[in-house]
Amino acid sequence: MSGRALVTGLSGFTGFYVARELEALGYQVFGLEQEAASPTGTRIAVDLRDLEALNALVAAVQPNVVVHLAAIAFVGHSDVTDIYTSNVVGTRNLLGALASSAVKPDKVVLASSANVYGNAAVATLDEDCPPQPENDYAVSKRAMEIMARCWRHELPIVIVRPFNYTGVGQSLSFLLPKLVDHFARGEKRVELGNIDVYRDFSDVRTVANAYARLVSGGEPGQVYNICSGAAHCIQDILDRLAAMAGYSIQVEVNPAFVRANEVKRLVGSNRRLVAAIGELEQIPLADTLKWMYGAQTGA
Repeated sequence: MSGRALVTGLSGFTGFYVARELEALGYQVFGLEQEAASPTGTRIAVDLRDLEALNALVAAVQPNVVVHLAAIAFVGHSDVTDIYTSNVVGTRNLLGALASSAVKPDKVVLASSANVYGNAAVATLDEDCPPQPENDYAVSKRAMEIMARCWRHELPIVIVRPFNYTGVGQSLSFLLPKLVDHFARGEKRVELGNIDVYRDFSDVRTVANAYARLVSGGEPGQVYNICSGAAHCIQDILDRLAAMAGYSIQVEVNPAFVRANEVKRLVGSNRRLVAAIGELEQIPLADTLKWMYGAQTGA
């Protein structure tokens, strides 16, 4: 493969790994970032809500494929307006700019979220499960999916719903990096919110590989879960980290962190994805935690 790939949110956690996968496939990667620390010819600072600047960027880059990652990705983000303008209006501007480009992309991969499923009444979620978003972040992602249908006849759009994933470089706002950080620093206690939850965790390297393969293997108009199919409870993660660090940490539930509308179980099926791009290399969660812990401690 060769050509130009535009990755929005390149400087974010996932963007780094997706860019590496696309470069391995032969693409020249251009990154769109809200604030580029050191803008270059391939790393451009543009706010997705600035339609004029976005049109100019797309016209200049003329990408062959697009992976749209830029978003407010933290469920507990305090600015609700920011969630909707970034995740819905920003995506709408991007799709409008791509549709108006002289060179139409061969594939546009949009990152949604498994949070759109909400508290479904099934143990394992596939793409046919009806969305039931339970918070503003999930609502914004579902709204983005519906809005993207406006361009289904003009752009070859693929929507992905990644379940939870983690790895080196993820913000401490997220649960697993927070826990790894506490153990790596030898903290004796940690404050958490809802602890009676089950999640399907993947390694960011697996997720990035799936994104890159979908630029050629995904079917336009289709939705794909990216997940492992395995459920993990918080206590299991705490036990694994305690074994690495050699001690157990005291968990205290902070009412300020508890969400009344918390999704209790979020575990998915990736059968549709595997049928489209082939088997994924699923990295066990234990190995991902070791990677993260070792990166911080040097162990």
